[in-house]
Amino acid sequence: MHLNPAVTLAFAIRRNFPWNRVPGYVTAQCAGGLAASCFLQAMFGNIAQLGATIPGQGVTNVQALIMEVLLTTGLVSTILGTASGARNIGSNGALAVGGYIALAGLWAAPISGASMNPVRSLAPDLMSGDMKTSWIYVVGPVVGAIIAVNFEWMLKGKATAAGTTAAEGSLDLNDQ
Repeated sequence: MHLNPAVTLAFAIRRNFPWNRVPGYVTAQCAGGLAASCFLQAMFGNIAQLGATIPGQGVTNVQALIMEVLLTTGLVSTILGTASGARNIGSNGALAVGGYIALAGLWAAPISGASMNPVRSLAPDLMSGDMKTSWIYVVGPVVGAIIAVNFEWMLKGKATAAGTTAAEGSLDLNDQ
């Protein structure tokens, strides 16, 4: 269910996902990101930094960081919002999250690359050996996820059973 460590972190902070499962999820996410980067390198060589995310031309590291915080706050808020009830799980949640990612990418890709995912940016950087801007794409999504969880607490209060069901990737038919 979670392809993004920032999302896994947000669900754990929100108390919808058990902390003892976080290391395994993050390890799997990192392995997947590295496998994707290895695949790109095997298929195409070291072109386009193996899909690395970098700040746009004329964009400072601080500007890229602020954009990644903002984008990830929106993404994680959308994910947490769609994980709050059984009717939002599945296609409704997928449309909301997919739509957000598409719009964020169209709007912000020229600025920061619109990563919103630490592993999506860190894996290509590790494979290419260029770690100059990696910190942006780790710090930004983590801070954005924490901000989104705080917004969720302010707007909806404490975690719900439906949110836990969604975070753990199961659908309890009694919640419908």
